[in-house]
Amino acid sequence: MPRKSLPTRLSATAALLLTAGALSVPSASAKPSDAAPGRAYVLTVTTNPTSTDYNNRQVDVTGTVTKADGTPAPNIPVTVQEVIRFTTWNPWGDPIDPTYYDPRELGKPVTDAEGKFTIRDVDIDHVSGSSLLNVQRKVAITAAFDEDGNPNTPQDGYYTQTPVLTKAKTSSVSYTVNKKKVKKGTILTVQGKVTVPKGVERAGTEVFLQTYWENEYRVQTTAEEDGFFVMSVRVRGYDDRFVLRTAPTDLYVAGATKRLPIINTSLPRR
Repeated sequence: MPRKSLPTRLSATAALLLTAGALSVPSASAKPSDAAPGRAYVLTVTTNPTSTDYNNRQVDVTGTVTKADGTPAPNIPVTVQEVIRFTTWNPWGDPIDPTYYDPRELGKPVTDAEGKFTIRDVDIDHVSGSSLLNVQRKVAITAAFDEDGNPNTPQDGYYTQTPVLTKAKTSSVSYTVNKKKVKKGTILTVQGKVTVPKGVERAGTEVFLQTYWENEYRVQTTAEEDGFFVMSVRVRGYDDRFVLRTAPTDLYVAGATKRLPIINTSLPRR
């Protein structure tokens, strides 16, 4: 299941994202035929550029609302959000949503006489302060409006999204362990250092140690200003997978993963 420290709340728009499933995104030049039967409007949203990186994090968000016959729909309030997506920890293969979401409202522009709306200089970034463990590289920009303003009547609601690719710099993690062969009751100590690109803060980078395949991590710590960390754990008889994972605090710095060469001699021999 997702870590408790990661956001699980969903706004109404993000909830639509869950229920919509694999929703096709209309192009900016949507034609009247794009409207589903019985639907009064067509909603589109795009960004320029379509990708961001460490030094260039802003995009312009634009979109249109047209009536089913293709004519512009003016004075329509549209809720625009940035939705950062995370991969759900799920080693069991259960039929649960493989993604969970951290939505942030960007504004509520109103369409002009041509049915267009624009939000300029939008920061594609992570601002909630939650962990970035398992963050996905594609951020969703969503747009939604409801004809009567009542979310309890979803049949007159409209929703669309477009992805923004966030190109991240790489990071790494080095380590030493006090023992490579352990057994039930052994205190395993892992010391190490996270390395991030020049100019990026190392302090606050989260470090996670997994010891069992079912659990995403057993213990957690944060790196100090110089990037060093230390953590200890008492080995259980069934611990069978020792993996380090890091989560830098910057969306544009990717985490690192290291499989530790630890053998638990308490496990049954195969």
